[in-house]
Amino acid sequence: MASTHELTDPFLNPFFGMDAASCLRERAAMLGERPFLIWAPFDAAGETWTWARFEDDVARTAGGLLHRGVKAGDRVFIQLENCPETLIARFACAWIGAIAVLGNPALAAPETRDLVEACGARAAITQPRLRDALAACPGVEWVAVTATDAGAPPAVTVAQGESLSALRRDRAPARAPDPQAPAMILFTTGTTSRAKGVVWTHANVLWGARMAATQQCIRDDDVYHVFLPLFHVVGFSWSFLGAFFAGACVLLQPRFSGSRFWDAAIAHRATLSSQVKFTSNVLSQNLPPQHFFRQWTTANHTPAYAKVFGVREVSAWGMTEMVAQGMVGDPWSAQPARTVGRPSLAYRIHIEDDAGRPVAPGETGHLFVTGVRGLSIFKTYDGDAKASAEAFDDRGRFITGDRVMLLDNGWIEFADRTKDVIKVGGEGVSGGEVETCIAQTAGVREVAVVSQPDDVWGERIVAFVVPTAAASDPQTLRAAIVDHCAASLAKFKRPSEVRIVDDLPRVGFGKIAKVKLREQLAAEANGKN
Repeated sequence: MASTHELTDPFLNPFFGMDAASCLRERAAMLGERPFLIWAPFDAAGETWTWARFEDDVARTAGGLLHRGVKAGDRVFIQLENCPETLIARFACAWIGAIAVLGNPALAAPETRDLVEACGARAAITQPRLRDALAACPGVEWVAVTATDAGAPPAVTVAQGESLSALRRDRAPARAPDPQAPAMILFTTGTTSRAKGVVWTHANVLWGARMAATQQCIRDDDVYHVFLPLFHVVGFSWSFLGAFFAGACVLLQPRFSGSRFWDAAIAHRATLSSQVKFTSNVLSQNLPPQHFFRQWTTANHTPAYAKVFGVREVSAWGMTEMVAQGMVGDPWSAQPARTVGRPSLAYRIHIEDDAGRPVAPGETGHLFVTGVRGLSIFKTYDGDAKASAEAFDDRGRFITGDRVMLLDNGWIEFADRTKDVIKVGGEGVSGGEVETCIAQTAGVREVAVVSQPDDVWGERIVAFVVPTAAASDPQTLRAAIVDHCAASLAKFKRPSEVRIVDDLPRVGFGKIAKVKLREQLAAEANGKN
C-alpha cells in the first residue's frame, strides 16, 4: 500500500477504464428492468426507477447540462434533500465530466453562499424552497429547480424555464472514462471556520461503492433503506453506493421520520439500513410486530439494540476523507460491545501514543490511516493546498484527529476526538464555527462551545459566554445570541443551551480548558441519570 501523498507509483488502477458513469451504464445493461430506486416520499405517491429508466434519465439530464453550457471540469452545486433528482443530477455531472458539489439543504443562506463562492460553481440544482438563496449567489449563471420539495408540494412557484424537468434533452454521448478525474466535492466539518471541500475522484467513488458492498456483504437481492442525508458519506457512500455497486435496490426517503420509517420498510421489504444513535433510539420506541431487515450498519456494536431489533449489526468507522469504512465489524465473528470494528483489509491503521509509539493492547492512542490519494483516500481539499498538506504527516499517513483504544483481543473502540467536532444526531458540527457566530453578537467578550452527552441526539451543543462589562442583563444577551444563531446557522448547529458565566477555566498560558467544561457537563448529565 502506498504511503506517499500522491499516486506516484506506476501501478494499475483497479478502476482503469471505468468511471462512475460507465459503471452505471454497465449495471443498466446487465439489470435492465429490475427495480433500482424506490422513492417513498412522505406526502405524495411513491415512484420506482428501473436500472434502465434511471440510466436514461441520467443520460438525458447530462444532455441538458451540455445544452446549458456545462462542460468537463465545471462545478455544479447540487443542494437537495434526499430525492431521486439529487442522484440523477450527480450521475449526470459524472456522465459529462462535470464536478458535482454536494450542498447541505439545512444550511442557512450565508453558509450556502460561502460554499458556492469557495467552490466556484457555475450552475446549481436545487428545490423550490432553496431556490432564492442559490440564485443570489455570485457566479451562479443559472439554477434548475425540482418540481417538489423532496416530494412535498412547493410553497413557491417556479418558472417553467427553471424547471429541472425542462433540462432533459437528447442523451449525452458517453465519454472515455478517466478514474483519476475529479467527480464530486463533499463538505466536511472544519474545526475553526468554514467546512472544507473534500475532492473525490471517480476512482474514489468506485472505491467507496465497492468497499461498501464488500464490507457490508450487500447482495443483489437486498433492498437498502436509505434515509440518512445523501450529502454525507454514510448515507451516500456506505449506503447508496454500496447498494449501487452490488446491483441491489435502494428504498429512498426524504429524511428520517420515526413515524414513517417502519411503514415504508415493511411495505417494500427492506433488508438493510444504516443507523445512527438518534435514529435507533427513536425506532426502538415503536417496534413493529415483524420486519424484513437482516442487517444494520452502525457506528459501534450495540448488542442490546441488535437483540431488540432482531438484526445483525455491522459497525464501522470512517470520515468523508476516507471515502469508505476504515475500520469495520466482522459479520462472521463475535464482536465486543461498543467496538467500531477491526482495521479494514483495504487500509493500514496506525494507533500511536503521544511519543509516536504503537500502543499496547488496552491503551488509547491517536489514529492514523495509510491509503492511496485519489483512490482509497480523498484527492485533496478543494482550493486549500495548506490544509491538504497538513492533513498528512511526514510518513504520508492521514491524520484523523480521533483517538481510539486497542482492546486485548484486537478489536478497536472509539475513545474521543482531538478535533473540536460535536456530533448532533449524526451531524458533525464545528465548535469553532459556532463560537465565531456567537462572538459576533454585541455584548460577548469570550465564548467556548463544547458538547454534552445526550441520550437522544448523542451530543448536544452548550455555549459558555463571558459578557463584556457593557453588556445588557444575562437574559437579554442570551436572547440576542439565540436570535443571531437562528439567523446564521443551520438548526442542528445552534446551541441547545447558552450559559452566561463570569469566567472560563484556563490551562497553560490562558488557553480555555474545554475539557473541564465537558467534565462539568458530563457530571451534570450523570447526576440526572
